[in-house]
Amino acid sequence: MLDIIAIDAALAGTPFAGKMHHFSTIDSTNTFAMGEARKGAPHGSFYVADEQSAGRGRSDHRWHSAAGDGLYLSVLLRLEIAAAELAWVPLLAGLATHRAIADTANVAADLRWPNDILIGGSKVAGILVEAPHEAGLLKPLVVGIGINIHQRGFPPDLATPATSLDLATGRRGSRQRLLVALLQSLHVELAHLEAGRKAALATIPARVEAVSTWVRGRMVEVHGPQACTGLTAGLDAAGFLLVSTASGLVTVTTGGIREAQGG
Repeated sequence: MLDIIAIDAALAGTPFAGKMHHFSTIDSTNTFAMGEARKGAPHGSFYVADEQSAGRGRSDHRWHSAAGDGLYLSVLLRLEIAAAELAWVPLLAGLATHRAIADTANVAADLRWPNDILIGGSKVAGILVEAPHEAGLLKPLVVGIGINIHQRGFPPDLATPATSLDLATGRRGSRQRLLVALLQSLHVELAHLEAGRKAALATIPARVEAVSTWVRGRMVEVHGPQACTGLTAGLDAAGFLLVSTASGLVTVTTGGIREAQGG
C-alpha cells in the first residue's frame, strides 16, 4: 500500500507536495487527469492508481495495468512553453523516468524515442503526453507514465516484448520508492526549464543520446503516417527524430519506431 503521508513528506519543496490523488481502481489516470485539467486543477497535481481498467498508451494502445503490479501515474503540468516546444515534453518525462529507474532499481535501461523505456530489448515503461485544447502560453499538459514493477507475465500480443523491474533485477522493487524518485526527478527537469527554458531544451538531444541506443546509428522501421525504414541520425532542433532513408533524410514528427529486421 502507498503511504500518502510519507510520500507527501518526501516531496516537500516540489510542486507535487500535497497534491496526490490516489485511486484503488480507475479506468485511466490520464483520462481523469485530463478532466481535472479542464476544471482548473493546479500545476503539480498527480493521480496514482493501484489498477486501471482502461489504461492507455500512445496510438490508442492499451497499457496492461493489473492491480498492484505497476506504477500507473498521471501528472498535470501547467508550463510556460510554446506549442512548437511541446515535442520536448515526452523526452523530458523519458529522461526523468530513466533516471528514477536507474536510481531505484540499479539496472541499465534504454530510452527509445519518443516515449518508451526498455531493458534488454523489452519494454518496462511507457509515457503518454496529452494536452487539453486551451489557448494561451501557459499550456496544461497531462504526462501519463506507466512502469511495470511486479508483473511476472504479459499478454502475448504486445507489439514489443515486455518485462518488469522485478523480472529484470531478480528482486522485489518498491512502488512507493519509485513514485517518489520519479516525481523528484521530474521536479529537477522542471526546475531546469524554469531557470532557462531555451538553454534547458537545447541540452536534451545530447542527454537523450547519452541514454539511448535508438536515436543515432540504429536501423529502424518507422510506424505511422511517415512509415519508412532507415538509419537514425539524431534529433533535430525541435526534438523530432531524423532517419536517413534510401530516398533522403526524413524528420519523423509522429509515430513510433521498431528495430528493422536484420538491423
